[in-house]
Amino acid sequence: MNSSEESAVSAMSAGRPALRMGPAELVQAAAMARRFYLEGKSKIQIAEEFGVSRFKVARVLETALERDLVRIEIRVPAELDAERSDALRARYGLRHAVVVESPAEGEDESPDPENLGEVAADLLGELVTEGDVLGLAWGRSTIHMAAALDRLPPCTVVQLTGVYDAGTAERGSVEAVRRAAQVSGGEAHPIYAPMLLPDPATAAALRNQTGIARAFEYFDKVTVACVSIGSWEPGISTVHDMLTDEERSHYASLGVAAEMSAHLFDADGRRVGRDLGERCITVEADRLRRIPEVVAIAGGQRKAAAIGAVLRSGLVTSLVTDTAAADYLLTESRPGPRPALERADPDD
Repeated sequence: MNSSEESAVSAMSAGRPALRMGPAELVQAAAMARRFYLEGKSKIQIAEEFGVSRFKVARVLETALERDLVRIEIRVPAELDAERSDALRARYGLRHAVVVESPAEGEDESPDPENLGEVAADLLGELVTEGDVLGLAWGRSTIHMAAALDRLPPCTVVQLTGVYDAGTAERGSVEAVRRAAQVSGGEAHPIYAPMLLPDPATAAALRNQTGIARAFEYFDKVTVACVSIGSWEPGISTVHDMLTDEERSHYASLGVAAEMSAHLFDADGRRVGRDLGERCITVEADRLRRIPEVVAIAGGQRKAAAIGAVLRSGLVTSLVTDTAAADYLLTESRPGPRPALERADPDD
């Protein structure tokens, strides 16, 4: 640049109108921008190539941006909402948050749209490494996720809960564990038992059965887990649907707002109704808290408050959700502490 052009750049930086770039300057700016943005060369390397100072390279690159010679776009797939994802991660102290577009009204009436499972399957492909132990809890969303899996490093897959009903094992979490193990080429450790039993004695007896006990031995080795979240209402929580009317009323009186893997939580993320766990085949909450990565898959307006409650429990490190739930979570008047960041226990 000559002295008048140098003045033009300075004037532009100061917010004053600048002179029009000439053809030689345009060509040079385009070449430098290509080296920097597309070829990954440093400003020092570009300066050496063009025989100028690195400060001049910096000014030319700045001018190229201001003159719209270079446009920088951050693009993610249309179904992902990067802005909401980052805001949700920061607000709740999560390790990962992925927000997908909610289905158009009337397109998908299910509590957890299937596209959540598809995105969660891709996320697992990123998070799971060779030699990990992947734990899968019962839930519609985890079943959708397992069905969508197309890549996983070699890993062991273990079931973290019993099934909603023993008669659905082939279509539920047992099949999800088998599917994940098939994709990864690793071992599968399913649990052939219902999640909820009539009494604690029956549940204890089942836990001691060889196959179930072997699966439980892997719980402390799980490095990545996938769980679902339910709100305390019919059709949105499988545990709610398994109980009698009297039992539902009892737990509702304790302030239950959410359910995850047969653990109940109030709106502040504190566990309530712990006696229910004694009747269930499920991973204990303390064990979940020790798992390095716990990914929850849940979305929809009807689950939004329940998702917030579980996030406050500190048991979840990452979340795959949709814009409907994310908008509620981001505008909550009190997000409360961010225990997921430190894996703190709100009960303490």
